[in-house]
Amino acid sequence: MRLFLFLGSLFSICLLSALAQARLSGPCSNCHTMHNSQDGAPMATFGGETGPNRALTRGSCLGCHGQNSGSKILDIGGSMIPQVLHTDATDLAGGNFRYILEGNDSNGHNVNELGNNDDTLTVPPGQFHAHGITNTSFSCAGDNGCHGYRSSSFDSFRSLEGAHHANVDGQLLTADTVPNSYRFLYGVKGYENETNSADRWQNVSSSSHNEYFGASTPTDYAADGCGACHSSKFINNVVETLVKPSSQTISGFCTTCHGNFHLLAGIGGNIVSPFIRHPTDISINNHGASSEYAGYTTYNINAPVGRLLVPTSASDVVEPANDTVTCLSCHVAHASAYPDMLRWDYNNMIAETNDPQQKDTGCFICHTTKDAD
Repeated sequence: MRLFLFLGSLFSICLLSALAQARLSGPCSNCHTMHNSQDGAPMATFGGETGPNRALTRGSCLGCHGQNSGSKILDIGGSMIPQVLHTDATDLAGGNFRYILEGNDSNGHNVNELGNNDDTLTVPPGQFHAHGITNTSFSCAGDNGCHGYRSSSFDSFRSLEGAHHANVDGQLLTADTVPNSYRFLYGVKGYENETNSADRWQNVSSSSHNEYFGASTPTDYAADGCGACHSSKFINNVVETLVKPSSQTISGFCTTCHGNFHLLAGIGGNIVSPFIRHPTDISINNHGASSEYAGYTTYNINAPVGRLLVPTSASDVVEPANDTVTCLSCHVAHASAYPDMLRWDYNNMIAETNDPQQKDTGCFICHTTKDAD
């Protein structure tokens, strides 16, 4: 189970509106069923499911968002629904779980909703301490998932309760609730692509893509302690202890499961090269005296960067002195065609090769002087 995070509002229990404003609109019956029956036929059947479901929904996370059809975005009852499991030729920004079911466990996050538990890993790789997530308990949302409120009080349905009804998209600067957090990843800031309605949920081009929030220094557990990953929030008259990255960055979110990979101590204790693990949440040119990164100035969706300030729209400009490396610079959130959810085949990244197909791809998008001239 490659427990790496990213995500997206693609895991959710209600249907999304087709409007640019992401709050739900339309008949309640599009998403909910009162008794799971109508004229003798069951209603909770999205994605071939039989229900009934918690919160009276007509589908579970994958029932709504993983119908394994030929389209990455489905029109269901007049609402456009992003799909994280499909056979479309292209994928949404978060990837496609199909690569796990048709390929290898290492190609993605093996959420138990897929019915395909990881046969190799039993806990998150690089975990800083044990927190209950295993290859049999990992899920889309809730206590052992990524989306929604993450605590022992919240299963996958309760953790997202009401999220779609209050959803906020575009620039997300607050991230103090699930609805106003990036892709329902509680506590994460960012910009959800809304360049036009056809590009939603996608990284399409240098000028149409999500924008990820980054930092110039990774989370420091030695300084922040448990506050690096946890916080308290008053919900329904109860003080809940929730998983929430103190940095509010996408890489900080990944740190909550993969701390040894991304904490400041995990990369060597400082932001100066050489590192013992590839750094994230650090400005691109902070890797040392080399100028190899200066050549990355036009945004490439195959190596997305993070921004120190959440923008109001997508930008095609990269400023190596300010923009940052994130976990999503190399990985996707759900699953990819390559091992470890990488955006490219790492085994084919060959320095100083004369193969023109390798130039300016993969690692060489950032490390611009290490491929052939």
